[in-house]
Amino acid sequence: MVPIPLASPEPPSILTRVASRGERRRRRADHPRECHIADGVAPGMTTIGFIGAGHIGSQLARLAVAHGYDVVLSNSRGPQTLADLVSELGGHARAATPAEAAAAADLAVVTVPLRAVPDVPVEPLAGKVVVDTNNYYPQRDGHIAALDDETTTTAELLQDHLPTSKVVKAFNHIYASQLTTDGKPAGTPGRRGLVAISSDDEARARVAALLDEFGFDPVELSPLSEGWRIQRDTPGYGQVRTAEQLRADLAAARRYRDM
Repeated sequence: MVPIPLASPEPPSILTRVASRGERRRRRADHPRECHIADGVAPGMTTIGFIGAGHIGSQLARLAVAHGYDVVLSNSRGPQTLADLVSELGGHARAATPAEAAAAADLAVVTVPLRAVPDVPVEPLAGKVVVDTNNYYPQRDGHIAALDDETTTTAELLQDHLPTSKVVKAFNHIYASQLTTDGKPAGTPGRRGLVAISSDDEARARVAALLDEFGFDPVELSPLSEGWRIQRDTPGYGQVRTAEQLRADLAAARRYRDM
């Protein structure tokens, strides 16, 4: 299977929804509680901070803005390199350093190469929910012994780096281009399922709600160490599955050593 993510053109439906962001922001400022409900923005969470803004990060930022969230984008090359993306997203988006994005975040998304995990800011993410989208590809990331012998997972590596954060594995088994095309309203037959895996019940539920808001049926799993069930080469990885089918794929997953 080719590595996730892939480049992704932006569909008109998302751009149309983004066009109304200014009105949503004004309404939220005047009537925050009403607009949290009207726009789907979770109470107490209005800003999503991105550590990394590549294929997956930029697509999730588009989804977030389309649903009324503010986003703070960052990467390793500096805020100035994100000017085009910020311009596309408009008034709901700004670029910053990783530390600034982490500090501004009500919820953070870490979507960086595994080699960059040691550079993820620790202190500004303390106590916060942090979504991990990473996958391990030795040909890209270099060999990591603890992942090769399966004594840990990518999400646990991030959790070890962020000991007081609440890490949730999500958005790692869908192609970037599909994030803005595959979402459907709740109750739609055949709606696609995506995982939310964490050892923290509250954090997992929070990300599950975000998945639902973004158009996907959440499939919750615990603890965080179970993230191997949706790593590369497992049955559900990269496949379009309903929630029921995805649960079956998770149950059928095998460790590399058992394949």
